[in-house]
Amino acid sequence: MHTDLLTLQHWLSPSFPVGAFAYSHGLETAIARGWVTSAESLRDWLEPLLQDGTGRADAVLIALGWQAEDAAALGEVDATARAFAASAERLQEGHLQGAAFCQTVRDIWGFDLPDLMLPVALGRAARLAGLPLEATTAMYLHAFAGNLVSAAIRLVPLGQTEGQAALAALTPLCARLAAETTGATASDLYSNAFLSDVAAMAHETLQPRIFRS
Repeated sequence: MHTDLLTLQHWLSPSFPVGAFAYSHGLETAIARGWVTSAESLRDWLEPLLQDGTGRADAVLIALGWQAEDAAALGEVDATARAFAASAERLQEGHLQGAAFCQTVRDIWGFDLPDLMLPVALGRAARLAGLPLEATTAMYLHAFAGNLVSAAIRLVPLGQTEGQAALAALTPLCARLAAETTGATASDLYSNAFLSDVAAMAHETLQPRIFRS
């Protein structure tokens, strides 16, 4: 039994108290505007978000957090992550989930882990725990996509089978992105998923709404 994978599953489980279920990452806006209406359009939304948007950016930030050799370097990575947030709600999403993650990891595992943006926090915690970077990133991306699929199941609405099929179709992409970003540097940080960023900004004034982002 690989305890490394069990620890990662624990940290990225929906039961881990970071409140991920409360955030849609702008997907609620996309559904409200009719951009996501089916399992097919959900896949069309999530694939570029992973490939060229938040997914890849977070994978790079996980790698940078994992690679940081001291507190100063880690602080620079976290500052970059905060500056890179495309909207106030995106910043809040990463900050609040990251702080909750760090608090729980400090309390249970006893790591010296300051409050950080979520992907940076995960990368740093994985390094402190001796967990492999590629597996950490792959499982994070899968959990990120899974949370958005869960939101779409409730909001579109989609059937459970349709939602899980969409997530299964994205699984190879999560693995590939994790492999591609293990040696990432700060110059690899970018996002081209502009419509997702617009949706996140517009969510700040969306009414009615269920999610915090």
